[in-house]
Amino acid sequence: MAQGILVLAEQRSGAFRKVAFEAVSEGRRLADGMKTDLTAVVIGSGIENIAGELGKYGADNILAADDAALEDYNTDAYINVLANIVESKDPALIILGASIHGKDLAARLAARLDAGLVMECIAIKQDGDKLIFTRPMYGGKILADLEIEGTPQIAAVRPNVMNIAESDKAGTVEKVDAQVGEVKTSVVEKLVEEGDKIELTEADVIVAGGHGTSGDFTAIEDLASALSGAVGASRFAVDEGWRPHGDQVGQTGKIVSPSLYIACGISGAIQHVAGMSTSKNIVAINKDSEAPIFSKSDIGIVADLAELLPAITEEVKKL
Repeated sequence: MAQGILVLAEQRSGAFRKVAFEAVSEGRRLADGMKTDLTAVVIGSGIENIAGELGKYGADNILAADDAALEDYNTDAYINVLANIVESKDPALIILGASIHGKDLAARLAARLDAGLVMECIAIKQDGDKLIFTRPMYGGKILADLEIEGTPQIAAVRPNVMNIAESDKAGTVEKVDAQVGEVKTSVVEKLVEEGDKIELTEADVIVAGGHGTSGDFTAIEDLASALSGAVGASRFAVDEGWRPHGDQVGQTGKIVSPSLYIACGISGAIQHVAGMSTSKNIVAINKDSEAPIFSKSDIGIVADLAELLPAITEEVKKL
């Protein structure tokens, strides 16, 4: 009989992603309410030495699938390893982060196990012996409460939404056999990561630019740096070649939920709003007082970016 909660804690290059701690913390909260155990899984190469860190966030058991073949993320290899672990543990609930890799794995795992999946989940609550999963739909216009039939139930939680909470539990680490299985794809090239650049989906502050920047992101980069934040962009800015696709926020880009989102020269098309509507505080700056983005913002400023952003940046630096 399916029981317990299993969380995949995502790591890259030997360091846990922030969403890993969010997912494990949420798993601990639910496990306490359901009076069951929480198992965290780490997949990669050379990761056994970092696995114990998850005990600090409430994992009772930590499984480390450590194999040289798992050094680079490969969908075939990772899904084979994860599916084998799930089948051996038979959990009632599986939680992953809704990152690029997490979404990829969650969908494939659901297909492999013929299980129900809620993507971009922003809340999970107990209702008697059932779990209710909440996720935005229709570009964030509504929040839907969903139930999943059967087990295991799979939830991919949106980054920057679940609270990180440390626990007094100290989970035991167990190295498990990484059954990589048949792998039909291989990594032939990796993009060079940009040093200490903050990952957009995990940033607490995002300063984003659009059509109104006319392609000059200097002031936006300066403000983002002063706020220790990340730089985002609208689809228009990316299509024009002003920013790389990895900076795109929106329905066809990345879904973000920072504490502060500053939209600079962005009109507020529904496709963009769908990617940032769950931000905790939204500030919009635009010369057009009728721009739709103002209807979604907590603070709206009608001004010229070239004049306003440097002034804001200077004030932030003083603080």
